[in-house]
Amino acid sequence: MDRASLIGIVLVVVGILSGQILEGGHLSSLLQPAAFVIVVVSTIGAVLLQSRMPTFIRGIQMLKWIVMMPEDKSRKNVQEALVWSVVARREGFLSLERYINTAKDPFIEKGLKLVIDGIDPERIKEVLDVDISFYEMEQRQAIKIWDAAGGYSPTIGILGAVLGLIHVMENLTDPNKLGGGIAVAFVATIYGVGLANLFFLPVANKLKEIVGTEVVRREMLADIFFSIAQGDSPRIVEERLSNHRDKS
Repeated sequence: MDRASLIGIVLVVVGILSGQILEGGHLSSLLQPAAFVIVVVSTIGAVLLQSRMPTFIRGIQMLKWIVMMPEDKSRKNVQEALVWSVVARREGFLSLERYINTAKDPFIEKGLKLVIDGIDPERIKEVLDVDISFYEMEQRQAIKIWDAAGGYSPTIGILGAVLGLIHVMENLTDPNKLGGGIAVAFVATIYGVGLANLFFLPVANKLKEIVGTEVVRREMLADIFFSIAQGDSPRIVEERLSNHRDKS
């Protein structure tokens, strides 16, 4: 569980609500269903318009990573890679078959199979690099829905404000309806700007960091499989791992 995200969410909510109270305002004045519908529903619609449905769904599913971050398997993979290199050096590539059944990571399974099949090391690196590039492209396409939401929601908030002011102008003769229209106008702007800068864009940046960490892990594995396939000694493999740890 990512405590930083939880603390951040709490601070955002507390900061806004505390500021409203300290200024003498009422919390109920921030609860405007009409403004919420205008900003949130319209933002979702705009994002859907620019995205394919599978990409949108994948981006929504990634939201859980903000609180429940994926397990960082880098240290475990480093230990496994050293074992693979020793076994392959002593017993040959075919001896690595025993590790395929226990590999829960499809990327590791693919790398082991390529090494076992005796594929040329350069070809192995090429195949795994393509796999990494495709993974990164697919993940970043999904993350773009949050970047897009952060770009659209402030403008849609302004649109909501204009709609609220139109409602006010239509009811100038009825003072009882003026307050509601003005409230929607201003709160819609708050929702649009607030959601963009306090939720959508931070979520996008956090997901980019998570994906970036996974890409680095896969690049490390690809380099290790290349090294094992060309018959490098375990010491060389360990040196390659050290280089990756230094970079990270």
